[in-house]
Amino acid sequence: MLQTNQLKQALVNGKTVFGLLNSIPSPLVVEMIGYAGYDFVILDMEHVCVNPETLENMVRAAECAAMTPLIRVPNAAPENILRALDCGAQGIVIPHVRNRFDAEQAVTASRYYPLGSRGISGGRTTGFGTLDLPTYFERANAEIMVVAMIEDKEGIDNLDAILSVTGIDMVLEGAIDLSQSYGLPGQAQHPSVEAAIDKIATACFERNVQFCAIPRAANQLHAWKERGVQAYLLGDDRGVNFRALKAHLMGFK
Repeated sequence: MLQTNQLKQALVNGKTVFGLLNSIPSPLVVEMIGYAGYDFVILDMEHVCVNPETLENMVRAAECAAMTPLIRVPNAAPENILRALDCGAQGIVIPHVRNRFDAEQAVTASRYYPLGSRGISGGRTTGFGTLDLPTYFERANAEIMVVAMIEDKEGIDNLDAILSVTGIDMVLEGAIDLSQSYGLPGQAQHPSVEAAIDKIATACFERNVQFCAIPRAANQLHAWKERGVQAYLLGDDRGVNFRALKAHLMGFK
């Protein structure tokens, strides 16, 4: 059953939160991330092959570990958003938001009337009928987050239009795709890419929209904290696991 979104509440309360991108489609891994102390996890459906039953169990694993589960859908198509939210996600992450239309489509597909046109279903989101539908609609509209990823030059050019859409709760930068969009593939810390990310953050501050930073160097976390950023995505679980496994082995060699 849909509960209070602890990530959203923490941000409202001025707390700093940390998340991880999940690229290993396993409920056990998600549960481990939660018990390690992360505040939120982004379950990836854009680049990762995961079947619907496994995805739903990954959401359950996050709930079990008191961690907020968000799902990154492949795009802003309403049918993708609908399935992600119906399995229990407390928010959706939309990649490649390039313009106002993309943002509006994401919000409309994520919210019930009068804030949107999300299709109606029961099941686990209502506690199999424990919550009556009017109560659930009100709770879902209040608790479910819509996170827009800006990772294209077109998105940078349309920042004002995107952020003017009511219902965008947070913006996440996508430096790797941005680097490609600027003709600098793979150069996430190139000055042109960093300038684009700074532009995203500044626009979010001006619009009072939460900005989620991805620290890629030791000094970046401090710099973002100095600017008042509350939300941080700390890479993905594949990289974290690989580095930990490699370090573990090297400790014995």
